[in-house]
Amino acid sequence: MSGLTEPLLALLAEHPDGLSLPRVCKRLGVRMSVLLRELAWIGEDAIGDTPGPGWVRVNANGETQVATITARGHARLGRASVPNA
Repeated sequence: MSGLTEPLLALLAEHPDGLSLPRVCKRLGVRMSVLLRELAWIGEDAIGDTPGPGWVRVNANGETQVATITARGHARLGRASVPNA
């Protein structure tokens, strides 16, 4: 995972109803291409034969894509704040 994973999960944890992808980009100061690449790695979809960890879910809300943290993402975020977890 990249250095973006923890800040992304923490941001989404603050917004239980999710955030639009453009807003996530603005808050984290990253380009959309960087965010989409990160979401591909930590989302629910498989990459090849490897299932994703399912930490984040992206849904369409009208024409807007909204990212939300999942229960697995909350668990991951909790482990990240504990040393040697």
